Amino acid sequence: MPGDVSALQLVLTGDPALLAIVRLSLIVSLSAVVLAALIAVPFGAALALIQFPGRQAVIIVLNALMGLPPVVVGLAVFLALSRAGPLGSWGLLFTPKAMIIAQTVLVAPIIAALTRQTIEDLWLEYRDELTAMNVGPVGRVATLIWDARFSLVTALLAGFGRAAAEVGAIIIVGGNIDGFTRTMTTAIALETSKGDLPLAVGLGMVLIAIVVAVNALAWTARRAGERMAG
Repeated sequence: MPGDVSALQLVLTGDPALLAIVRLSLIVSLSAVVLAALIAVPFGAALALIQFPGRQAVIIVLNALMGLPPVVVGLAVFLALSRAGPLGSWGLLFTPKAMIIAQTVLVAPIIAALTRQTIEDLWLEYRDELTAMNVGPVGRVATLIWDARFSLVTALLAGFGRAAAEVGAIIIVGGNIDGFTRTMTTAIALETSKGDLPLAVGLGMVLIAIVVAVNALAWTARRAGERMAG
């Protein structure tokens, strides 16, 4: 198809508009995953190891939040960052920072829930040893996170996949402004509606390539970790 050939040419020649969109997409998604991981990994690990009243209810809510509708998250962040909102003075609405916040909110429950399950399974294996060594709650969390670091790559990968594929929330809080807040997914949606299929297909090719590359790196890291542990 001619459109496919044109799309491939855009990718191979490094079209400036395409590269700018890809660069912003990676910055936003990776920043969101890093921020979410800093919050969600310790939270998920603590939830797996610490018993407290209402713990099961928290787990149920956390698992439910994994399926948060992106447009609802986008609306909530929009209201918080709007001029009339509690964070309106920050002036972040329709900026990449607002998009990072929205994606962080979406990604954090996924990473936290998967971390909780991973650490909980690992605790069954190390419980007797850590109890005998009289390791406290904080020490248990730190020890098991470190031991599960390669397995947790899967949780981070799931978070990145959710962030990279997100459209609704970042359109609401970012505005899809050309050259400023336009990402791969929002550009694909816009260019398809405009009939500019070469750019849309080119961005789709790059997005798929990035997802495949990230999966390959994660698989390699996990296999390397398993060999080290073995």
